[in-house]
Amino acid sequence: MKIFVCGSAARSGTRETKREVMRARLPGGKLPAMLAGCFALAASCAGAPVAAADAYPNKPIRIIVPVAAGGTVDLVARLVAKGLSEELHQSVIVENKPGASGLLGTREVARAAPDGYTLLAVANTFVSAPQFVPDAGYDPIADFAPVTQTCQIPMVLVAHPSVPQHTVKALIDRARAHPGEVSYASSGVGSTGYIAAELFSKQAGVKMLGVSYKGNSQALTDLVGGQVMIMFDQVSTSGTYVKAGKLNALGVTTTTRSKLLPDVPTIAEAGLPGFEDDTFNAILAPAKTPAPVVTKLHDAIAKVLRRPETEAVLGKQGIEVKPSASPEAFGAILKHAVEKYRAIDHETAPAKS
Repeated sequence: MKIFVCGSAARSGTRETKREVMRARLPGGKLPAMLAGCFALAASCAGAPVAAADAYPNKPIRIIVPVAAGGTVDLVARLVAKGLSEELHQSVIVENKPGASGLLGTREVARAAPDGYTLLAVANTFVSAPQFVPDAGYDPIADFAPVTQTCQIPMVLVAHPSVPQHTVKALIDRARAHPGEVSYASSGVGSTGYIAAELFSKQAGVKMLGVSYKGNSQALTDLVGGQVMIMFDQVSTSGTYVKAGKLNALGVTTTTRSKLLPDVPTIAEAGLPGFEDDTFNAILAPAKTPAPVVTKLHDAIAKVLRRPETEAVLGKQGIEVKPSASPEAFGAILKHAVEKYRAIDHETAPAKS
């Protein structure tokens, strides 16, 4: 009698395997006990991921938010957690773990067990940070399993009222005529505001002066106070200042106008054709999380995001609900973002205290 190896060969179903099985049958057409056990084991292993997904979740799920409470990432994560708990009939807990510009909480999830019980809520700085921060401690593609994008948030180019240029075209003309004169605020190298400003500079062919702050709120405060000239910021935070007349909005970074600022043109239509940049939020799991579990999470989160009450809450903040069609579709978005950020020349601006 021949000796067979359990595993892929036994599951392959090839003609050669079938012939070997037939030759190994005992009189009466029965399989040797060892071989029969091998096929039973292979069948059970093949069904294990599906069975795991059917049983999932059987204990509370944690969503790690690697930034402080109160921001957009935290808001979206808490809305998702509440709805996900209802969809999966299991507790979903949000834990804020800020530190090192979001790196600490992100690293924790990268090293967590790939079982679907520890998730990560992020913005696209999750993708840009490893491109700009030495020893970030994680790879956004290799160390994570993409679950879904949750939303997109337009950014807006805002200027202090003392800046005489009230259009994108006029601002570009000034920056070209006086390289390094136009100053922009951001919350640091690799932040969403920094990325948008650098993409704008490259596409417009201008050189601007970057001023980095320890946080977005500090940068916005100095912009309102006239310490810097312009800033790329989310409409959800700058919109209030624009409506109050404390800042001038020159253009939004998306290809369509923001519902929160419908009278503000896109940067593409206002003087820089083809320009586009937005902020996305997303949910990820550790790499090697079983695909059926990832799919189950994706489908449940998508249902939560499509609820009218979810869209209403986020819409008031100028946030567009936009779940990915599939985990694979979101994976493609991540890979495209990595390539985009790699193309940016990152020169660290000194932090302002």
